[in-house]
Amino acid sequence: MPSAKTMISAAASAAATIVLFRSLVKEYLPYEFQSYIFYKLKTMINSFSSEFTLVIEEYDNLNHNNLFKAAELYLEPIIPPDAKKLKISLTKKESKFSFSLDRNQEIVDTFNGVTLKWKFISKQVPIKYIPSPDNFNSMPKSEDKFFELSFHKKHRDMVIDVYLKHVIKKSKEMKEEKKSLKLFTLAPDRMSGRRGGAWQSVNLHHPATFDTLAMDMEGKRVIMEDLERFVKRREFYRRVGKAWKRGYLLFGPPGTGKSSLIAAIANYLKFDIYDLELTDLRTNSELRNLLISTENKSVLVVEDIDCSIELQDRLAQARAMMPSRQNPAYNQVNQAMNGNNQNTKAFIAILMKLAAFRILDRHNFVKYQVTLSGLLNFVDGLWSSCGDERIIIFTTNHKERLDPALLRPGRMDVHIHMSYCTPCGFKLLASNYLGFTEHPLFPCVEALVEKARVTPAEVGEQLLRYEEPESAITGLIEFLEDKSERLKREDGNKDSNGESGTAEGKLAQELDGNNGEVVKKELDESTGEVVKKEEGAQEPDGENGEIVKEEGRNRGAAVKIQ
Repeated sequence: MPSAKTMISAAASAAATIVLFRSLVKEYLPYEFQSYIFYKLKTMINSFSSEFTLVIEEYDNLNHNNLFKAAELYLEPIIPPDAKKLKISLTKKESKFSFSLDRNQEIVDTFNGVTLKWKFISKQVPIKYIPSPDNFNSMPKSEDKFFELSFHKKHRDMVIDVYLKHVIKKSKEMKEEKKSLKLFTLAPDRMSGRRGGAWQSVNLHHPATFDTLAMDMEGKRVIMEDLERFVKRREFYRRVGKAWKRGYLLFGPPGTGKSSLIAAIANYLKFDIYDLELTDLRTNSELRNLLISTENKSVLVVEDIDCSIELQDRLAQARAMMPSRQNPAYNQVNQAMNGNNQNTKAFIAILMKLAAFRILDRHNFVKYQVTLSGLLNFVDGLWSSCGDERIIIFTTNHKERLDPALLRPGRMDVHIHMSYCTPCGFKLLASNYLGFTEHPLFPCVEALVEKARVTPAEVGEQLLRYEEPESAITGLIEFLEDKSERLKREDGNKDSNGESGTAEGKLAQELDGNNGEVVKKELDESTGEVVKKEEGAQEPDGENGEIVKEEGRNRGAAVKIQ
């Protein structure tokens, strides 16, 4: 038997030889040749193993690998509780912590009786630059990150065809659970190639829900059922050849809860909101680019659409009237200058008009060029199919000002009239603000609400003025009585002046554009808008051809599915 001294000496000699050999290899053999030798050795060893490994890298060439992010999300909830080391992070604009594996850590997962081993590996590499997520800039990358998924090679097909799809599905569920809703608006320097793209966002913390909206219960039920039906019909939209989107038109007086309804829809569906200001756009191409840059599962909002369209119409009319050599205004100036026209005031007025036209053209015509045609293509044209599961919402205080082409089914599928506060809406506001729904003075308040034509915003403001519930109710009654008296005086003045056609409840005849029949519609006194069809009137549903009645009441949210 060799002595211990001899064994230690032999081991030391062997170790020294290995170190020397390794140093010589690193010193004289190229890195590529070294990698090739180690790869061959590893391949030879693995050939005797029944284990198969999939490598999931963070980047596929220069593009982000979606499967890598899915793996991160999938592994987070199955991290064992006895793990001694984890990475924790809280990204910007997120409210929940994220946990992930540290370098060279492993997790064992079981799926359908098959054991799978995940290992996270990170290696330092020379710095290189890759495209950033916004695709506008590049960012440095100094390490390679990837997952190794190992399992028995006989389960290869099952893992690729079934298990990885399971990972993607679960990761989407995790993403939805952790998602913080965001409100996007146009970036002021979006045209300068800024980092972050055309939109900038803040977290959406709007507390509005369908439970807190001051709307009739029937109207809320119709809207929620329509939303639920929409998100479940992915295959239906694909089968019938339609873009998976839904258009909503919210119209009615200011303060009736249009913005709150938008927030409630976003909270209900867990969709982000993109607030689009059309007057900030220069061209139809810019409008299309913004549409492409929005994410799926989002609500795209254009508020006060009548103001945007009216602005374009005014500019188009002004451009058509701009003086030219064929324009009468231009000839008038020539006559005034060449002839001995003594009407100086008229001559100056003509010059001022010319100057106004030129200023309008220079400062506005170039800036605002989004056309109605571009807007229609954005809503229902080829570009509207660039994305799935989108809600498009237009709001307006004056529905009658909108072009009929914008209102047809396929563009605005659901019309929701947000009208004045109703007794049902008041009770919901009282529950939200005061904490109770029954009180001896409530019948008096409900009767006054029917007469006073007040918005939910006005009622809420009155309830906020007092700390004590009794004082709040008394103050609201005084406010409603005062407004009712003012309305009576205004109606009396109108009657004395012989004005007609504006009294509440008056019926007007209007030609139905769908079938050419004359139908009766009730007009709102304050806005002149149609708020209710004659009892029994019916319309075809634009999506499935079924006959549906307009939901809602004269005073409240009337929901009409086109």
